[in-house]
Amino acid sequence: MFSKEVYINRRKKLVNKVKSGLILMMGNNDAPMNYPDNVYHFRQDSTFLYFFGIDLQDHAAIIDVDNNKEYLLGDDLSVDHIIWMGPQPTMVEKAAQVGVENIRCMADLSTMIDEAIKQGRKVHYNPPYRGETIMQMSDLFGIHHSRVRDYASLEYTKACIDIRSIKEPCEIEEMERHMATAYQMHTTAMKMAHGGVTEQQVTGALEGVSVSGGGMVSFPVICSMRGETLHNHDHSNTLKNGDLLLIDAGSESPLHYATDHTRTIPVGGTFTQRQREIYQIVLDANNASREATKPGIPYREAHLVAARTIAAGLKDLGLMKGDVDEAVAQGAHAMFFPHGLGHMLGLDVHDMEDYNDTLVGYDEETQRSTQFGLAALRLGRKLQPNFVVTNEPGCYFIPALIDSWKAEKKCEDFINYDKVETYKDFGGIRLEDDILVTDTSCRILGERIPITVDEVEATVKGK
Repeated sequence: MFSKEVYINRRKKLVNKVKSGLILMMGNNDAPMNYPDNVYHFRQDSTFLYFFGIDLQDHAAIIDVDNNKEYLLGDDLSVDHIIWMGPQPTMVEKAAQVGVENIRCMADLSTMIDEAIKQGRKVHYNPPYRGETIMQMSDLFGIHHSRVRDYASLEYTKACIDIRSIKEPCEIEEMERHMATAYQMHTTAMKMAHGGVTEQQVTGALEGVSVSGGGMVSFPVICSMRGETLHNHDHSNTLKNGDLLLIDAGSESPLHYATDHTRTIPVGGTFTQRQREIYQIVLDANNASREATKPGIPYREAHLVAARTIAAGLKDLGLMKGDVDEAVAQGAHAMFFPHGLGHMLGLDVHDMEDYNDTLVGYDEETQRSTQFGLAALRLGRKLQPNFVVTNEPGCYFIPALIDSWKAEKKCEDFINYDKVETYKDFGGIRLEDDILVTDTSCRILGERIPITVDEVEATVKGK
């Protein structure tokens, strides 16, 4: 937990943006895996964590904007609970830690909401994403569960996005410190990347390093020889020397700030000539788009820099043809690069996307494209100092997509389908770093995980 002043100041900023009514923040509860007492690892709601800092189950909070009052809701635990869980802080102690004066029991929540509704006061909440929370709010507001998200407060959501987008020094310090765990995760995986090792063994090692470093993985690990499947969570294959192993994995810090890195590794430690060529194109796109990542620049422009770099590299290999700028404008490159360059990073690995990814990534000035590939760009708006973003260009040879486009004769002026056919067994390459936007440019957070051809090969070989 940060100092209580951090949470007090965050809530002050929020009240300054939400002008009237009540703000309701629901914390998360335990979620059973297969019976009530056997639960998934607890993860607090990020909005509640950001503004109230309490990383425990069964809490809620209300900010009465009109009367300048804050309430922390929850119940002190009984002796029966303490027998199983050990000594726990009281509600008074928890409230003092985050600078809240007023405490109410959870049973009072429905009464407080009922009173506000009877008085015709606006109750602001963000769109809930957990089924249990949706049902709780359905009961609180007397709304059918299918309509709960429809009544979420756009004013409140936009206020949260404005505040959380700019990372505070304490957040940046927490994220930077935890990058050491990310470094260890990926270098451990590289050293394991040899024939006869299974994807599941590598995945287990990644998860183990993350937990040892202080937190669970920030999303289910992607660890696959079939890197052309963008989010491949199958770990059933055994590595063979000469394969490529794509690993997209991150860790949560003790305060739940995420890391998110991708590396693509030659199994056995040596890239083939063809692998090296495609890898270098993706690395060039990674570096070029990072250089384009600056305050005041729409992140969509950094994405297009990556797209043009990939298209130019593929043209040099004879896989694409024609004018590079026009090819990118027509979206021809997206057969090889069908996703966006990156996304916001913070308390969520896709930061704040529980609110709405278009609200987070776009605004009135920068609208989301409908073009294949570019539409998948999660962040397009202008960058500001102290944004933290991921930078993850990739190049993939997806047989089903190649067959579909070829049958449609799509972008024939820019794609050499005969040459592409010879790459259908290639797989995919993605390279991802975590980037802090500075006052003038940007920088990689933490020590950069080995990424050049020579660095990766040496790490796999244990040099």
